[in-house]
Amino acid sequence: MLDQDFCSFLEYKICSAFEDANNVNTKSFWCDGVLLSESAKCYSQKYVNDNRQVKLKAFIGKSEQTEYELTLKFGNNALSKYASNSDIQECIPNTAVEKWFFIDIEKRKIEIQLD
Repeated sequence: MLDQDFCSFLEYKICSAFEDANNVNTKSFWCDGVLLSESAKCYSQKYVNDNRQVKLKAFIGKSEQTEYELTLKFGNNALSKYASNSDIQECIPNTAVEKWFFIDIEKRKIEIQLD
């Protein structure tokens, strides 16, 4: 389920990922919030199943927080859990594995791949 609890948990995991990253450009970054879109339809089970991703907003930076477009991509396990209204927090990979997220500082975009 995508709700404020999930967003808070994801915010924490993004901060941990930046701490664990080897990328010099993002090593001192932190996340100061993840927000859901105002359109509830983009989080429906049908929408998520058909598109396998949703858009959120994340506020990321070193000192001032810049708004980033966050694309949350659903793997098979996350899709299955989402379809059954189960908790998808456990689908966020271990933060020590850098390949679960990609950040483009220039375009202000971040992509996160759920299992």
